[in-house]
Amino acid sequence: MVGRIGLGAMGMSHGYTGAGSDDAESIRTLHRALELGVTLVDTAEVYGPYTNEELVGRALRGRRDEVVLATKFGLISHSGREIPDGSPASIRTAVEGSLRRLDTDHIDLYYQHRVDPTTPIEDTVGAVAELVAEGKVRHIGLSEAGVNTIRRAHAVHPITAVQSEYSLWTRDPEDGVLPLLRELGIGFVPYSPLGRGFLTGTIRSPEQLAADDFRATNPRFTGENFHRNLALADEVKGIAAGIGATPAQVALAWLLTKGHNIAPIPGTKRVARVEENVAADGVELTTEQVAVLEALTPPSGEHHNEQQMRMLDR
Repeated sequence: MVGRIGLGAMGMSHGYTGAGSDDAESIRTLHRALELGVTLVDTAEVYGPYTNEELVGRALRGRRDEVVLATKFGLISHSGREIPDGSPASIRTAVEGSLRRLDTDHIDLYYQHRVDPTTPIEDTVGAVAELVAEGKVRHIGLSEAGVNTIRRAHAVHPITAVQSEYSLWTRDPEDGVLPLLRELGIGFVPYSPLGRGFLTGTIRSPEQLAADDFRATNPRFTGENFHRNLALADEVKGIAAGIGATPAQVALAWLLTKGHNIAPIPGTKRVARVEENVAADGVELTTEQVAVLEALTPPSGEHHNEQQMRMLDR
């Protein structure tokens, strides 16, 4: 059980680093999130790599019991294989590193970050199930897993949550994953629920992105796609203005209408943004407003670059 809106910690030290990282502000943001009732905090060993788990571990020192702490394995190989690596040997090494960096004796929710096509999902989930039996992991999750993989995994050990990109910007999970999760009683955790920041309406030009910002190679943030996608951001902004909310709050409020098993994890490293995001739980959308949002202009371009698209399990 978690609060309706969680916190993605990745951007505090990975991916969106153009303005540099500010660990002190990030820790203040995490602490403010806890004060506001956020209970799901999400990180991964690959963020940094490793430094994001260390940051989260420092921030939660003395407050560990207040959160459901989620991290992920598989996008770093500890067995000398290609990634994604879901082999039992790699998992055994990965979990010990994450426990140490997070300064905890257990991980509440342990995700396979991307499905490993070379390791049967039964073997991967079986290895994590052993960690559950040992008390090192409480619950098992999958990230960007397709319908068949989820069914096979759930048959080995109950899957607690699936994490995939989902927003007004990326609605792929509606085609098969969301109905299956409702059938099986599995929670859903949308990452990038604000379209990697595009839906906030604050990004008006590709030149705003630093060279080391991973969005600089995202097809939706480049070329003609970027300029076409401004129409979607502007439509969300118009609806927000009409109800006295911010675009980010409207995008999150729409997600919360999609089911009680959904807990988005908007990422931020700023106190003001976490306050804005959490307040989205108080934004009430009418049936008509939801219908308008669902009929918005579809975005142009794939939601990942070519390399990242190849790692999505479909």
